[in-house]
Amino acid sequence: MEIPVPDGTIRGHLATPGRLVAGEPPWPGVVVVHDVVGLSRDARNITDRFAAAGFVALAPDLYSRGGFVRCVRSVFRELTAGRGRAFDDLAAARSVLAARPDCTGRVGVAGFCMGGGFALVAASRGFAASAPYYGPLPNDLSALDGACPVVASYGGKDRWLKGAAAKLDEELSARGVPHDVVEYPEAGHSFANQFPGPVDVLLKIAGMSYDRDASEDAWRRVLAFFAEHLR
Repeated sequence: MEIPVPDGTIRGHLATPGRLVAGEPPWPGVVVVHDVVGLSRDARNITDRFAAAGFVALAPDLYSRGGFVRCVRSVFRELTAGRGRAFDDLAAARSVLAARPDCTGRVGVAGFCMGGGFALVAASRGFAASAPYYGPLPNDLSALDGACPVVASYGGKDRWLKGAAAKLDEELSARGVPHDVVEYPEAGHSFANQFPGPVDVLLKIAGMSYDRDASEDAWRRVLAFFAEHLR
């Protein structure tokens, strides 16, 4: 679908609960923030899974405005700065969901890798719950002031985010933010993402491959947490 944003429109992937989902609309919403790869098949599958669990889910394409390399650079700059068009895009996606007749108006955010960093910063910007997966902590930790409830998942073998889970738990506790932060000892970075065979092989060499046990447990926790704080 097309998502209206302040400077025009961006692309997005929308998934709604099907007929087999228990209950009738309206349902809570979830904005899904993709990883550095972009709005890939994996990101769409994750969005679809939230819908299958009873959420109206929307994944905005933060790379809608140009080439991959240029977009990656600009989006990462905005994540580091804590402001910019990417954050406007997330706010727009939240507004689109909240205004839908099949949505209750309560919207959470879930992000993976780079998207997990956005989900952490956005936790204090109008969302009702946040689920960062191996998201980098904000450079300015005051971004967590006033954060909504957070359910975060990290890998113990993630060489890029060592100590992030413990630090996040400490910061959220100090602020009195309801949270559930878990570090899976045997999992690495991107343990909840699934990519095509050749890509997965390369990621496995880099210690970033899919870990089914950790991923499924994280999904269980996230869905239970969202059910509590969004429904």
